[in-house]
Amino acid sequence: MKVIFLEDVKGKGKRGDIKDVPAGYAQNYLIKNGLAEAATKAAVSKIKAEQKHAAENAKEELAESKKLKDFLEKDETVVELKAKAGTDGRLFGSITSKQIAKALADQYDVTIDKRKIELAEPIKSMGYTNVPVKLHPSVTAEIRVHISEK
Repeated sequence: MKVIFLEDVKGKGKRGDIKDVPAGYAQNYLIKNGLAEAATKAAVSKIKAEQKHAAENAKEELAESKKLKDFLEKDETVVELKAKAGTDGRLFGSITSKQIAKALADQYDVTIDKRKIELAEPIKSMGYTNVPVKLHPSVTAEIRVHISEK
């Protein structure tokens, strides 16, 4: 019996897959528990339309990410932060990804989730630092962060 998986089922199929499974397994387990539905013509065409729509959305997201990357990597796009520092240029405390995301939103009206800013460790010294930002699984930008003394 052909079924369309509505959820991922370990060892059988992923969401959106159309596969042949034994009729008893399909009716007594998959369909009964809402993990799959029978692969009728209407259901198959609905799934194909959803997959096409998802592919179009993915293309739009990729284009938006590339556009944002171009903006963030411009020479004039520098995130300015102020912090207290000692005489040797080391900061009292550190600059975290949350502070960088907030400053980016305040200065350039660009909202980026702090989890997408990939700081290996918090910034603890003054000056310029290049910080990688994961905008999309295939698009990574580098923003310049300038830390100056208060």
